Amino acid sequence: MITSPAFLRFSKIVLVFVFLVIMAGAVVRMTQSGMGCPDWPKCFGKWIPPTDSSQLPPDFEKYLKKQDIDHSFNVFHTWTEYINRLLGAILGLLMLVQLAWAIKLFRKKNMKIVWLCLGLLLLTGFQGWLGKRVVDANLATVKITTHMLVALLIAMLALVIVHLQGKAPQIHNSRLKNITLIAIFLLLVQIALGTGVREQIDHISKELNYGYREYWISRLNYVFYIHRSFSLLVTALCVYIYVQVKKSGIRVFSNTLMIASTIASVVLGIIMAYGNVPAFAQPLHLLFSSLLFIGLCNSWLKTVR
Repeated sequence: MITSPAFLRFSKIVLVFVFLVIMAGAVVRMTQSGMGCPDWPKCFGKWIPPTDSSQLPPDFEKYLKKQDIDHSFNVFHTWTEYINRLLGAILGLLMLVQLAWAIKLFRKKNMKIVWLCLGLLLLTGFQGWLGKRVVDANLATVKITTHMLVALLIAMLALVIVHLQGKAPQIHNSRLKNITLIAIFLLLVQIALGTGVREQIDHISKELNYGYREYWISRLNYVFYIHRSFSLLVTALCVYIYVQVKKSGIRVFSNTLMIASTIASVVLGIIMAYGNVPAFAQPLHLLFSSLLFIGLCNSWLKTVR
């Protein structure tokens, strides 16, 4: 039974906002805006970044030399990265409200939700710190991958908070539970590999002055081929899970979300591999991969008694 419809709706808003932040991060990477604000938490030493080069501080050179794109001020890159940070800050405030609300509602009824809300807020704070480390390391590959995986963990915690507030029919199938858990783990590996491929694309595109897209894929190393082949296994598991959930007779929206996201991710992967990596496909590929992760997590939660 839902203990508070209003709190449940707010928790769903938090979950949606998590994906908005993930999408914003993908746009930052797609547009090579990761170092648009070369310092953290401020941007060019200011809380509100400049809109013109004339507004740069006197010591702006020390900031520009950190950039790995063109070492010049680009207002589009700066504000793309700044908006990404702003959305992250708003998400943190929403989670702070969620925690205070949870304490008021559940401190005597369901402390599990309170602890999860606290964990969600702390993990988001850690993500903010990790974002600083990514900037300090000039977008180092390992830190970018960790940043992405932590974002997915945040999304999963937000989902669990929503899940614990309702009483939906459960699927009693231990084999399906185990296979879904395996699929979640393999998808995380696949996303980590994809992050590595994306990092290679960033380096290759920079070397080619962000042109000659027809050569980008051919210059990727073995990680790309592992990522491409590994997708077949993940897809097969997702199809199996979809069929088994359908057979259970219990209507689960996340099951439809999962299979739709699987198809979309595969199609976008093919478009990038054979269509010279069009810019629009990169953030969408990441978005649908993240939605697939949430769909799998929700399907797994439906099997946990």
